[in-house]
Amino acid sequence: QVQLVESGGGLVQPGGSLRLSCAASGSIFTIFSIDAMGWYRQAPGKQRELVAAITSGGSTNYADSVKGRFTISRDNAKNTVYLQMNSLKPEDTAVYYCNADKTVVGGPGDGPYTYRDIWGQGTLVTVSS
Repeated sequence: QVQLVESGGGLVQPGGSLRLSCAASGSIFTIFSIDAMGWYRQAPGKQRELVAAITSGGSTNYADSVKGRFTISRDNAKNTVYLQMNSLKPEDTAVYYCNADKTVVGGPGDGPYTYRDIWGQGTLVTVSS
């Protein structure tokens, strides 16, 4: 089973910065590969929306509302994706979720196994003065 663990959320003033991290682990298995990874967010009373995504090759795309302020990156060796958030606004307040697309894991003589559409537990980002 694959788990995603987010960290880095918290309370920040408008105009401030935060960096979110999301680390994937394969429990007893080794992660062989992860296709696209992304960050989504869900504000109170709103639907979950895509914030940013990055392919295994490094291609990125962003929601229009965060372009120029947020940067997504990943360290494939660490199976970790990051979201650097600058110039934060109150409307960025939400629970931020990490997502991993097709993930292949296995071990000596075991697998490979493929998991799809994996979600983390979410981390709360609050932008307020």
